[in-house]
Amino acid sequence: MKKYFVKEIFQSLQGEGYWSGRLAVFVRFAGCNLWSGRERDRDKAVCKFCDTDFVGGKSMSQDEIISEICKYSGMVVFTGGEPALQLDNELIRELHKRHKYCAIETNGTLKVPETLDWICVSPKAGTEIVVKWADELKFVFPQDEMSPDAARNSLSAKHLWLSPMDGPNLVGNTKKAIDYVRSDNRWRLNIQAHKIWEIR
Repeated sequence: MKKYFVKEIFQSLQGEGYWSGRLAVFVRFAGCNLWSGRERDRDKAVCKFCDTDFVGGKSMSQDEIISEICKYSGMVVFTGGEPALQLDNELIRELHKRHKYCAIETNGTLKVPETLDWICVSPKAGTEIVVKWADELKFVFPQDEMSPDAARNSLSAKHLWLSPMDGPNLVGNTKKAIDYVRSDNRWRLNIQAHKIWEIR
């Protein structure tokens, strides 16, 4: 039986994008193809600005994951790390049998299961985006080697979000994002509301 490596499964409110404020069960898979998750490797990573701890966790069977998810109400959000490294159609189909709505938050560099209900892609500079359609595109802004337009042209998405890059320059990055949205109203400003709400 296939095993998945999972950092954590928990219930919270979605803090970003289209479903912001919606009750959700987050399944955070361990591992990513753009960074090891270890600080000593950050300078060599393709994605240097990740603010998520996806290192460690435990091996879980499909049944164990489903059992844990079903303890909670809410849509299911597969995240990471990079969930497309592990997520498959079989797990999603089993969750659909239990009337669960399944979403993914992915960097878009790997194919995603076609049975997903919602796809959110967050492109990273220096990568090839292989996911060519998404429900929403969440672009962390600014990225020196990729513009919002380049991200938008890399795939087709219904909803376009600019997410100010977190860190010591957050205030300045937020102002830049606001200015960009003012200049191109196809985009909407995205904030990490869960940090304001002080929840995970």
